[in-house]
Amino acid sequence: MQDGSWAILDCPGSIEFSYDVECALAVVDLAVVVCEAAPARAGSLGPLLRRIEETGTPALVFLNKIDALTGTVREALAALQAHTRRKLVLRQVPIREGEMVTGYVDLVSERSYRYRRGEPSERIALPESMQVRKNEARGALLELLADHDDALLEKVLEDLEPEPAEIYRPLHHGEGNGAVVSVLLGAAEHCNGIQRLWKALRHDVPSVSDTAARHGITLGGPPLALVFRTLQAGHAGRLSFVRLWRGKLEDGAALDGQRVGGIYRFPGGETEKVRQAEAGDIAALGRLEGARTGATLGGPALPFPEPPPPVFAMTIAPEERKDEVRLSTALQRLTEEDPALTVSQDAESGATILAGQGEIHLRAALDRLSSSAGVKLRTARPPVAYRETIRHAVVQQARLKRQTGGHGQFADVKLQIAPRPRGAGFHFDEKVVGGAVPKRFIPAVSQAAEEAARKGPLGHPVVDVAVTLLDGGFHAVDSSDMAFATATRMAMQEGLAKADPVQLEPVDEVTVTAPAEFTSTVQRLLTGRRGQILSFTAKAGWEGWDEVQALVPASELGDFIIELRSQTQGLGTYGHQFNHLAEMRGR
Repeated sequence: MQDGSWAILDCPGSIEFSYDVECALAVVDLAVVVCEAAPARAGSLGPLLRRIEETGTPALVFLNKIDALTGTVREALAALQAHTRRKLVLRQVPIREGEMVTGYVDLVSERSYRYRRGEPSERIALPESMQVRKNEARGALLELLADHDDALLEKVLEDLEPEPAEIYRPLHHGEGNGAVVSVLLGAAEHCNGIQRLWKALRHDVPSVSDTAARHGITLGGPPLALVFRTLQAGHAGRLSFVRLWRGKLEDGAALDGQRVGGIYRFPGGETEKVRQAEAGDIAALGRLEGARTGATLGGPALPFPEPPPPVFAMTIAPEERKDEVRLSTALQRLTEEDPALTVSQDAESGATILAGQGEIHLRAALDRLSSSAGVKLRTARPPVAYRETIRHAVVQQARLKRQTGGHGQFADVKLQIAPRPRGAGFHFDEKVVGGAVPKRFIPAVSQAAEEAARKGPLGHPVVDVAVTLLDGGFHAVDSSDMAFATATRMAMQEGLAKADPVQLEPVDEVTVTAPAEFTSTVQRLLTGRRGQILSFTAKAGWEGWDEVQALVPASELGDFIIELRSQTQGLGTYGHQFNHLAEMRGR
């Protein structure tokens, strides 16, 4: 892409913001992976490199802080290669003076350069000491590219020196189809290697037509755009950031029945309103209230990544009740901006739960909430959905007899309360004979028994019990639905307390994904949280990674992701779903 404007989407490197990367990969022409030339840290790039590979996105790797290189580039390259099936192609080798990296040799042009702090690199003669290393690295480059180009292969086999253009051709083609990934060197802090990186981008970034074809988008036809980010931009209102895949879009035009209320671009980080956007542009469209992140505008839905399931949560509440409405509005906007965040309401406590990809992710969200809504917040760990049941059956009778002048209240019920198998739920039945309790009052008994089970003697909802109305009594004048409901609640309260109640805790089925070298660590972490290991297997399609399955009490998972990532170099993650309820035991 040698002509036209550029748009750079800068994504955070933390795994907790990986969905930002996912959204960017849906619209970019090429991904630049910036990392340190440190073999020990190569593993942290594994998930990113694999995701880039899975999406088919062309990529470059920029080995940064090359001036602080302690090992060798070959070691760093080998460590990275272990995490991708694409062939990493080293296009430069460093020039050392003692322990310092002072420049590089371009393996395609065979030119040598010396880094200059804050200035473009200076071309120099190839140091004699670098001749052998240059020839070795260039030979490896040519052999790798020759596997994808017959003309180059012929020259390599005949030991003929190819022209630079004959090397750039298979290199560019291999990058475009995902066969190879170029690796460049530099030190961004000192502007070393940046100009060379820009030159590589200028020649190697695919055109919008190439990227559209990769996504199965046909050119020609009305404007087609994909929303990859939503932002509440203060006075500018709601902005939908899009990649315009085809056509020309003018301010005020209609997309899917919605009028575009402004087109914005961001040269140099400054907001600039423009009259139109053309195919290939990244732009922000104003006032598209119905366009959510991931929406396709102007055509059939294009593929877009689903937000990952949350792994960390906390309850949030305003310090002052008058701010509840303001907080609710701010939360809605927050989840529109970041679909990796979810907001839910706990059915029992009524608490508002904010969930996301980790503690850093949620802290960043809370900072945005506080600044945008101006609300002071309280946070806490989410409540655990404990339940209770009974171990033994009891028969409990309760009589209500009140006389308050005029009609009184009378009802007599005899209930059998018995345990049911785990997961069977609540069940009501009646075995009244002889009309001891008239049929018209039995629905009130059933409803009251179920309501009484919502809070047992231990303070939690009661599950897996059967309540049977065995007998009772009534008064022709003083009995009513209300009287029988009251008597039923009295019987349930007394009976449940006598039936050997026991507290139940939810147990989740957990699947932890991590590099195989950390499998034993993962197992130790799980068993340390009262987990029961079920199995561990190799992760399909992820060489060198394992999945560990276990049953873990939900109460142990609140901060599990924090410890898991700290023990797996930030690479481990997990998913979970409810499996069953189990009796609480000593911890």
